[in-house]
Amino acid sequence: MFRMTIVSAPSRAVENDLDKTIAFFLSDIGYIPRLKPSTDFQVISKSAYFRLFKECFLERSDRYWTGDELLSYLNTSRTTLYRHLNKLKAMDILEEIQEGKVKKYRLRSGDILRAWSWVEVNIKMALDNYKKTVEQIEAGVSALK
Repeated sequence: MFRMTIVSAPSRAVENDLDKTIAFFLSDIGYIPRLKPSTDFQVISKSAYFRLFKECFLERSDRYWTGDELLSYLNTSRTTLYRHLNKLKAMDILEEIQEGKVKKYRLRSGDILRAWSWVEVNIKMALDNYKKTVEQIEAGVSALK
């Protein structure tokens, strides 16, 4: 299943502040709750979910991580880790491979731009399916008239 929030809003990229730009992006796509003007970005940048995305998957995008490596690196609970891994997998930003009994994770295709192209394909397919449904509804309503 593909799941993502889409917000029609101007880019919230913050010049010379990568952490804020990443935080706004993660908020806009529904990975984290919607950020408010009073958001403390220092707290966010130290959170497990932010560090997972930035430090593990963006800064080391070439690397596959095991769950145990991520748990150790982030010093977080297994529940928290897998909740965030599953959110990223549902957005199709993250890929998972199986090596024996061990699952490993990294950004899809090894970098954020290629991972994002998968997201765009999924969004287009979802919109195409919605359009087909709307056309079917319109045809049904027209038949009632």
